[in-house]
Amino acid sequence: MIGWFTKKKSAPDEVLPDPDALGGAAGEKGDAPEAAPQTGADETAAAAGNGPATAAAKRGFFQRLQAGLAKTRQSLVSRVDALFLGRKEIDAGLLEELEEILITADLGVSTTMDLLEEIRARVSRRELKDPAALKEALQENLAAIFRASAPAPMEFPASGPLVMMVVGVNGVGKTTTIGKIAARFSRVGKRVLLVAADTFRAAAIDQLKVWGRRVGAEVAAREQGADPSAVVYDALDHGAASSYDVIIIDTAGRLHTRVNLMEELKKIKRVIGKKVANGPHEVMLILDATTGQNSISQAKLFDETVGLTGLTLTKLDGTAKGGIVINITHDLHIPIRFIGIGEKIDDLRDFDPDEFIKALFGDNSAAS
Repeated sequence: MIGWFTKKKSAPDEVLPDPDALGGAAGEKGDAPEAAPQTGADETAAAAGNGPATAAAKRGFFQRLQAGLAKTRQSLVSRVDALFLGRKEIDAGLLEELEEILITADLGVSTTMDLLEEIRARVSRRELKDPAALKEALQENLAAIFRASAPAPMEFPASGPLVMMVVGVNGVGKTTTIGKIAARFSRVGKRVLLVAADTFRAAAIDQLKVWGRRVGAEVAAREQGADPSAVVYDALDHGAASSYDVIIIDTAGRLHTRVNLMEELKKIKRVIGKKVANGPHEVMLILDATTGQNSISQAKLFDETVGLTGLTLTKLDGTAKGGIVINITHDLHIPIRFIGIGEKIDDLRDFDPDEFIKALFGDNSAAS
């Protein structure tokens, strides 16, 4: 898995353990924190670093990822396999049909054109002679797209808390994702403060408070309708004075076409910048993978407004449009940090490009 969080080099290096390898999770139901469930022998041993048990745990995680990508695999890989079935050579007709499959699987026109340009060049050089070699080349080229935009680990500042500003439109699972990210920090011993700066939406503050209780994080909040920037200003003072390690700011799920609301995001970011050196350290956009190509326009506009440093794609398990992960990486070059493949807390995963490609194409070697 990709390394997660590190200290700035001016402080002693600290690589936090991968929360996926830690047994247990905060409760999913109820308003009060729940005890972590008992872990099985494999998970317990995995957390301790035992080889065989670690391998077993990795297989389990990989199988969950494969299951979460089932619909996307059906819309992309299964159609590619059906296209190649019985074909002995690569011809113009096959490449045209492959182009249609890639575009309709939400890889996007520009991504598809670049992929096929490289493939056609290799075919003309007779480096690819049959569909089996073409499928392998397709996987290699997709992996290369991800490697070109591989994210660097997020870094804790040399002093003071890591401040993360989270943005996204209504309905993408923003507040839920914040809770899951907070749980990951809490499980590796970090003190987390959640900031309820979404003061517009009814029940948004209450929803964040429920998540705070579930994962053991304090929530800084005011009444509904309060000035979001003022909420953030006071919360940053409180977070610094109380020695929190991480401050995660929930913002309103504003429609990206609403200019006045986007201006409010800019204001919040300015407040953070004045209160915290180099803050915010992370500006995370939450995207709903089921929206397909609409995700591209959302990401472009949010990036223009606040300058995104990372993306999280939710609901990959509920869509056949998972190819949008590839499209976003190719077109925007904004790192994808997390993907959501289910409702449970542990179903928010670090985005590992190689693992993603292997799970998408049904390659079980990643689980061994």
